[in-house]
Amino acid sequence: MGLFFLKFITSILLFLITFNPSYAAMDYAKQSLIEADFSDKDLKGVTFSLANLKNSNFSDSDLSGASLFGAKLQDSSFINTNLTGATLDSAIFDGANLSNAIFEDAFAFNTHFDNVKIDGADFTNVLFSGDILSKLCLVANGENSVTGRLTRDTLACS
Repeated sequence: MGLFFLKFITSILLFLITFNPSYAAMDYAKQSLIEADFSDKDLKGVTFSLANLKNSNFSDSDLSGASLFGAKLQDSSFINTNLTGATLDSAIFDGANLSNAIFEDAFAFNTHFDNVKIDGADFTNVLFSGDILSKLCLVANGENSVTGRLTRDTLACS
């Protein structure tokens, strides 16, 4: 039994040494994280629901599958950020820089996008209400450097 116990403990220690925890298990829901720096991070599946993230930096990060439901993201930076499949319902992106971000297949019902910069952003398969889509089409330009899609085309602007 002593040998079994030693092997068991050794295998647990090896697992802990080689295991690299990602932010995927992180939950920042309902936290005040004003001016937080999450740039260049792997944030796949992280929960930021109802968090206050005003003036935060998410540039060059992977937020695919993350939840930003109801998050306050005013004046934040999402330059070159992957938000594929993210939940953005009721989030407030007013004044945010979304240049070259990828929103493909994201959920964005009732999301606020006033005074945003979306040069090169990819909104493929994102459903918006008509008024939000109209606002975004007024400022849409550029081509996403990763997907090669034109922002106006991903929004189906006429």
